[in-house]
Amino acid sequence: MSENNDFSWGPATGVGSMPGGDAREAVKTVTGSFEDFPHLPELPARGPGADMIGRTLGMLVEMYAHLEPSGWRISDRPGRDTRRARSWLGEDLDALEEYTQGYEGPVKVQAVGPWTLAAALELRGGEAALGDPGACRDLAASLAEGLRAHLADVRRRVPGARVVLQLDEPSLTAVLRGQVRTASGYRTYRAVDRQVVEGALRDIVGVSDGPVIVHSCAPDVPFALLRRAGAAGISFDFSLITERDDDQIGEAVEGGTKLFAGVVGSTDGPLSDPAGSVMGVRTLWRRLGLRPGALAESLVITPSCGLAGASPAYARAALAHCVRAARSLADNPE
Repeated sequence: MSENNDFSWGPATGVGSMPGGDAREAVKTVTGSFEDFPHLPELPARGPGADMIGRTLGMLVEMYAHLEPSGWRISDRPGRDTRRARSWLGEDLDALEEYTQGYEGPVKVQAVGPWTLAAALELRGGEAALGDPGACRDLAASLAEGLRAHLADVRRRVPGARVVLQLDEPSLTAVLRGQVRTASGYRTYRAVDRQVVEGALRDIVGVSDGPVIVHSCAPDVPFALLRRAGAAGISFDFSLITERDDDQIGEAVEGGTKLFAGVVGSTDGPLSDPAGSVMGVRTLWRRLGLRPGALAESLVITPSCGLAGASPAYARAALAHCVRAARSLADNPE
C-alpha cells in the first residue's frame, strides 16, 4: 500500500483484548496509555459475543450465527447471540467516541480475518465453513460488507481519526498447511490454495481506505503472502520469530511494510527494563544488516498478543511498558 510510507503511525499500540468487562474503563486505559495510537479494546470476559470470533460474526451482513456447545454455528436469522455481540460493540464504540473527543491521528480497530473466521464458524452440519469453498466465498463477501459499515461508523464517531484496520488471522498458517481439524478431530481439512487465501485477503484489505495490518500470534507467519495481499503492516509475537523468517522480514522492512513487534508478554509476569524488551529487535536488525536509524520508523511496539488473560494491573503496566520500550528504541537505535 503506497500510503504506508506517508502514514504517520504511533510508536506503540495494543493488540486488541483487555481484561475485565467495563468498556469505559478499558478505553480510558488504552487512550491514556497510547496517546498517539489508541485501539478499540475487546473485552471477551463479558461472555460469548464479546470474544473475537463472536464479535466479528456480529458485524456480518445478511449472515448470522448462534452459539452451540461446540462453538459458533451459522443461523437463518439474527438471534440473541448476534444481538448481544452488536450491543457490546456499540457500547465499546460509544466509549471510544467519548474518550477520543478532539483526537486526531491513527486509531486501530480489530476484526477476525476471513480464514480464521472460516476455520471457526460451523455450518449447519457441524463442519467448519473452511471445508466448503462456496461458504468461504460467501463468508468473505459478508465480512467485507460488514467491515465497510463498521469502518464508516468509526470514522463518523471519531472524525479526526485515520482508521487502521487490523485483521486477526491466528489460524492462517494452519489453513495454508491443512492443519485445521474437522469436527470429529480425526481428520484435517485440505490445505487451501495459497492464491485463494491471498485473493480473499486482498478483497478484505481493499474494503478499507486506510492501512490494513494483519495480526497472527502463531509461528511461521506468511509475511510474503500478506504483503502481496496488500497488508501495510504485519503484527506478530516476536518471541516466535526464528532465523528462518529473516529473509521475509528483511524484504518486508525494505519494502516499507510496518512491523508490529509483540515484545511485551501478554500474561502476568516480570517486565524487564524497556531497553531489555527490545534487545532482540536490535539483534535481529544487526543480523539483517539493516540501518539502525530505520529501526524506530519501521516498528510499532506491542504486547505479544491480546491481554484478556492478564490482571488489570498487569495489563496497564504492559501498555505503559510498550510505550517506554518504543521510546528506548527511538532514543538509542544502536
